Amino acid sequence: MNQTAILGAGVMGETLLSGLVRAGRRVDALLIGEKRPDRARELEERYGVAVVSNIDAARKADTIAVVVKPQDMADLLEEVAPELRPGQLLVSLAAGITTAFIEARVPDGVAVVRVMPNTPALVDEGMAAIAPGSHCDDAHLAEAESLMASTGKVLRVPERQMDAVTAISGSGPAYLFFVVESMIEAGVHLGLPRATATELVVQTVVGSATMLRETGTHPVVLREQVTSPGGTTAAALRELEIHKVRAAFLAAMEAARDRSRELAEGS
Repeated sequence: MNQTAILGAGVMGETLLSGLVRAGRRVDALLIGEKRPDRARELEERYGVAVVSNIDAARKADTIAVVVKPQDMADLLEEVAPELRPGQLLVSLAAGITTAFIEARVPDGVAVVRVMPNTPALVDEGMAAIAPGSHCDDAHLAEAESLMASTGKVLRVPERQMDAVTAISGSGPAYLFFVVESMIEAGVHLGLPRATATELVVQTVVGSATMLRETGTHPVVLREQVTSPGGTTAAALRELEIHKVRAAFLAAMEAARDRSRELAEGS
């Protein structure tokens, strides 16, 4: 039986754990590396999973998901590297940490896969992009895909595209929350109670996203279906174009991509 370890039991680490359990992974095939005793007890009680030291997890597991902050990655690799062996799979969910950075700090032959997840994984609607390191084969990629599929969709990309992925889907939920926040504020300014504005906006966003996914129709076509000639939507869209909202999104995502590159280079 293949053993999978999750090192780091913060929000995303627990999200991955709970997703795997719901997806049918046997609890006795899962190990958690967590140093805080109170957090360890909480996870043991909630999931019935074994919580062990990072070193024990690295020694026993076939697949190791590392879910720590980027600034903690070097220290964690230094701790577990002596226990790692060729053929093991290390899946990194740390933003901006390259596969080359990890491969330079683990034994030769350890397969590394880099993942860019996003927070909708918390509700099983995540969008994870995965990129292989230099020792990965299809079986390793398939295992990484299986891990992340427990919390949403998974897409394979070349690592050179990861900074763009970070700008689109990694940071993307924040852009949409910003739009929702702005629309709710507009509703209040137009005289709606905040609770009413919130319900109207949130369901409109959920419904629109569902239409995009389930119809497969291009967003331009869906937008045109809502936009009657000379109507209310046309008046609103004209203002968005005057304020260069489309260009602002492009500039924002370019800034996110550039910052992602800087962080990767700094690592």
